[in-house]
Amino acid sequence: MKYEVVGRPAYTALKVVLDPGEAVTAEAGAMLAMEGDIAIETRTAGGLLKGLLRKLAVGETLFLNTFRAGSRGGAVWLAPSVPGDIAYFELKGGGLIIQDYSYLAHYGSVDYELRWRGLRGLLAEPGAGLIWLRVYGAGGVWINSYGALEVKELGPGETMTVDNGHLVAMEDTVDFSVGKFGGWKSFMFGGEGLVINLRGPGKVFLQTRTLSVFAELLSRFLPRQR
Repeated sequence: MKYEVVGRPAYTALKVVLDPGEAVTAEAGAMLAMEGDIAIETRTAGGLLKGLLRKLAVGETLFLNTFRAGSRGGAVWLAPSVPGDIAYFELKGGGLIIQDYSYLAHYGSVDYELRWRGLRGLLAEPGAGLIWLRVYGAGGVWINSYGALEVKELGPGETMTVDNGHLVAMEDTVDFSVGKFGGWKSFMFGGEGLVINLRGPGKVFLQTRTLSVFAELLSRFLPRQR
């Protein structure tokens, strides 16, 4: 299997070239184009991708599409729903915890489960990572960001504080807790709210923009309902 990320830096898409018998699985609606001998299998995601509660609230699909190459091989083009970058992470028995809308696709013997953040998640920034997806096994996963994608490698015991909306994914070896931004004055008026405190070891994937801030900005220009 070969892949290529095209359209960088802002409007990236993923091209996956499949040899006969190879397959890639992606979130519903991600397919941009197909080439060659490709069969499609649609199956339920069990309510895992993008967070079950968010899907129930906005009516999003609960399905995944698997693209499998026939005897002549083929290629699949996949595009994320937000403008930004795409990164590949190889799974070697460990896991990756992904913010719900940042999952794009995977291949191999990969399984997934919900990572409910409990009360800590309820206190975090609204709309950003209440329920995360953990993928694990042997294979690979592609994630996408809103804005540029930066990777930080935390050493054992090394710490980092990140705004909740800027955290795309992290290896499941990274420990985390949610806390407030500075003192109470900073927390109330500093524009950051609650943050995530991370402790290594493991990789952390960050995005340079947040959807919640952009949505708030757009709301100023939209007609208000009376």
